Amino acid sequence: MRTSKIFISFRFQLFGAIILASILPAFVRRNFDSDIFSSQLQINTLVGTVVAIVVGYFFHRRISVIPGVKADFYIIPIYAFSFYILVLVMFFARIDYTRATLISGFFITILWFQCIAVLSRRVREYSLAIVPGGDVEALVELKGVRWISLSDMPTSHRGWDGLVADLRADLSPQWIRFISETALAGTPVFHVKEIRESLTGMVEIEHLSENTLGSLNPNEAYRELKHTLDWVIAFSALIAFLPIFAVISLLIKMDSSGPVLFRQERRGYRGKTFKVFKFRTMIAKQSGAGDVPAEVADMENVRDQARTKDQDMRITRVGRILRRTRLDELPQVLNIMRGEMSWIGPRPEALVLSKWYEKELPFYSYRHIVFPGITGWAQINQGHVSAVEDVHEKLHYDFYYIKNFSFWLDLIITMKTAKIIFTGFGSR
Repeated sequence: MRTSKIFISFRFQLFGAIILASILPAFVRRNFDSDIFSSQLQINTLVGTVVAIVVGYFFHRRISVIPGVKADFYIIPIYAFSFYILVLVMFFARIDYTRATLISGFFITILWFQCIAVLSRRVREYSLAIVPGGDVEALVELKGVRWISLSDMPTSHRGWDGLVADLRADLSPQWIRFISETALAGTPVFHVKEIRESLTGMVEIEHLSENTLGSLNPNEAYRELKHTLDWVIAFSALIAFLPIFAVISLLIKMDSSGPVLFRQERRGYRGKTFKVFKFRTMIAKQSGAGDVPAEVADMENVRDQARTKDQDMRITRVGRILRRTRLDELPQVLNIMRGEMSWIGPRPEALVLSKWYEKELPFYSYRHIVFPGITGWAQINQGHVSAVEDVHEKLHYDFYYIKNFSFWLDLIITMKTAKIIFTGFGSR
């Protein structure tokens, strides 16, 4: 137990990285240059390496608490980003540094935290004790944690990493006293609802769930900042993607007849309708099925045409590649620039499907409280779905995103989306 706590210790991880990746290389180079610590060049490099490690460690710790995140997967991209930002700052500020020392510091940092991740998994299994009473029985079915069911009052608060209780249940005075003493002893105490959401990445939707500020509305300040950044990034991406747009358009025209772009009415922010742009991936005579008015008689056929099935025969050869790599979504940068979408958010559904889901599922319209996105929390966890029962499950993910609407969750979604582009997860 003591060994496992060392590996997860803030001081051990951070200061170990600083010593190995910045101070140790400097001492090694001292054998070849005795004046290394009096050299401004080396001091700049040492200080810069320390700053990059601290910034990267801060980001890594923040995103590692997001459910479903394998923290070691993000070690390389996060520290690569922090060192890249360091190099940019030094370049524009005209600060000299030693390239060899900085590069060696980067690779030592990666190696250090990868070793920490491997050793932590081998010597430690995260454990949570469960206080009996209330809605806690289903917790033991969740994976990724060693559950300890407390039948009798323990005499010690040691042996597990945290305590879980239904704080809204009618617990006995003895258990309430034990929970209070556990918190005072420095052991984390979690409410059953929060720990379930944290482990599954889903929010229960039998009732509308408030965010950490006690409000149904997401963080307004972050939403406005994100909306501005979305537009700036979309404008830059549109310029960068123009050659790719031209190549894809040519391939689509060569593969099948019909328009290059597919337009479909979808439900967006605050329930407003808009036309989403995508590269056409289906044969032209059926690709517009989603635009059929909802008032037509054969609604079942309309809904069937609007949904994409497994191994759908309507998908063209080029379209299958575009769907697998998500390149068919690129024209949606136009929707972002028009203020209709975001890069990250709940996926906008076809209007005819949205109307159907609103009749079938309670609270479905609540997902429109944020801008719809090209990618999102539900997409990276579940992939493409269309059946009502699957959409119901997707709502759990969408509501989790809305409740935990933040930069950190968006950062996780961005990195996982990059991984999905190369694996084709969830494509149809």
